[in-house]
Amino acid sequence: MAVKVLVVDDSGFFRRRVSEILSADPTIQVVGTATNGREAIDQALALKPDVITMDYEMPMMDGITAVRHIMQRCPTPVLMFSSLTHEGARVTLDALDAGAVDYLPKNFEDISRNPEKVKQLLCEKVHTISRSNRRFGGYASHAPVSAPAPASSHAPASRLASSAPVRPAAPARAAAPAAAAAHAPAPKRKPYKLVAIGTSTGGPVALQRVLTQLPASFPAPIVLIQHMPAAFTKAFAERLDKLCKISVKEAEDGDMLRPGLALLAPGGKQMMIDGRGTVKILPGDERLNYKPCVDITFGSAAKSYGDKVLSVVLTGMGADGREGARLLKQGGSTVWAQDEASCVIYGMPMAIVKANLADAVYSLDEIGKHLVEACV
Repeated sequence: MAVKVLVVDDSGFFRRRVSEILSADPTIQVVGTATNGREAIDQALALKPDVITMDYEMPMMDGITAVRHIMQRCPTPVLMFSSLTHEGARVTLDALDAGAVDYLPKNFEDISRNPEKVKQLLCEKVHTISRSNRRFGGYASHAPVSAPAPASSHAPASRLASSAPVRPAAPARAAAPAAAAAHAPAPKRKPYKLVAIGTSTGGPVALQRVLTQLPASFPAPIVLIQHMPAAFTKAFAERLDKLCKISVKEAEDGDMLRPGLALLAPGGKQMMIDGRGTVKILPGDERLNYKPCVDITFGSAAKSYGDKVLSVVLTGMGADGREGARLLKQGGSTVWAQDEASCVIYGMPMAIVKANLADAVYSLDEIGKHLVEACV
């Protein structure tokens, strides 16, 4: 059955172009278009699409407001289009908080210059998020519509509308992993020298949920690897820093690991750690699909810290992190995976579980609590 898509944008050119690209895929059906947020809500209720592509800046009602209403009235996976700027990053992060699943850069030049590449990427995103957990059970069922006010000791409070991502999973299917996770063993306490967390699609909201549970006195350094464009990671680190009790910053070459500090790998580059606790930021290698890449950071941590790493693989498409986790396990370190029911996309954690690399599988809401319990 074809994936039904609603295309929302105030630009007639962009609506037509996106519709043409999607309609060229025989497994995707564009069932309607809308020119503003209000029309998007009406069309979503009437057409019940599997996926909505959404612009941000529109008349009558902007995209973020529309996403919030859609998530309340007819939760549907939303793919946002955004600009690759600091402001575009802020807006995109707001959209993810509101409940959007994923995003793509809105670049007219790329559409004209690389139509095949754009078609492949857009159609792939639509198919992926159409299979994500949203409407029934799973992630959405236990995700608060709004997060509590942050209690940061080092930064002013910030508004947060934390809503979880994304689509239909049958209730029975979602319930089983949740039950299994609820009976997962309590973590073993250990003097870890590093906590390393890797994630992709759904990661911004997932990281927010995990890191806001950590106290300012958290005893281990943290590194974060989130698949994200170069223009986005600084804005994301700033947002996390305002919301969390621990400190969060975009990593720079020469940064030193220290307790209570989370360093976010910069987009478009690679992050490695040496045995002295020094962070090395390297240019992104075009031969690698992911920049930053979880495998690279995990691999460097395995080499530098042996059995003293606690690694966590959260929601995301693909299998990035599996080979790095294998190296960590070979060195005696610990690997956790997020459970299926609480993932937006059960890809990266599934790769860990299927490779028998997971020491424990926990739901998203349990991970922060267990990190506090495990690190001494």
